[in-house]
Amino acid sequence: MNLFKNIFGRIWAVWGLITFVVTFLIILLPALISNLFNDEKKGQLYFIKVSRIWMDVWLFFIGCRVKVYGKENFEEGKNYIVVFNHNALLDVPLSAPYTPGSNKTIGKASFAKVPLFGLFYKRGAILIDRKNENSRRKSFETMKEVLSKGMHMCIYPEGTRNRTDQALKSFYDGAFKLSVETETKVIPCILRGTKEAMPIHKFLYLYPTSLSLTFLPPVSPQGLSAKEMNMKVFELMWEELAT
Repeated sequence: MNLFKNIFGRIWAVWGLITFVVTFLIILLPALISNLFNDEKKGQLYFIKVSRIWMDVWLFFIGCRVKVYGKENFEEGKNYIVVFNHNALLDVPLSAPYTPGSNKTIGKASFAKVPLFGLFYKRGAILIDRKNENSRRKSFETMKEVLSKGMHMCIYPEGTRNRTDQALKSFYDGAFKLSVETETKVIPCILRGTKEAMPIHKFLYLYPTSLSLTFLPPVSPQGLSAKEMNMKVFELMWEELAT
């Protein structure tokens, strides 16, 4: 059974890659129309809606149904820092498109060098080279600007995909420092199913799996340090993953 599943998973991964590329080429031009908006927030909201349509279609093709819980935790007219657990590459196309409202995510600068896809990626992400101190400093200031324009910031506080056998890796302080400095509440989000659909230790593997995003109630930074916010959000997400 495991042998059959492994063979199928690799064949399905090829199908997933083909459908990803084909559907991407179809939505690329509609997505880039977002650059024509004078209002950046409205342009980004349009971009997110197109991205969500793309993901709805692609996830249907690869047999991964997605459900979203906790959207009521987003109060209308307010923006948040949304933090996600990170287990697989599949987390990336889920997080921003299914976060309610206009948002940007933090992303690796290297992805922007991919032909065509880089155009799309740069539209939705704030690029960062984690090995470059100037890049990290500049991205932090850019994230402040995004929040000041009323958009959400989507961040993976674990930094990279979790390769451990624990539910979460320890968090970096960046997202929580941003929360404290801008007095912006943090909404933790739990991604489920991506680790099973695309196991991190298997190369070229994809398996049809039910996926979900669970947005938890917002956490206020009032009266807390960045380190205290880090610990509080970590504990909330750990507890949610244990249920």
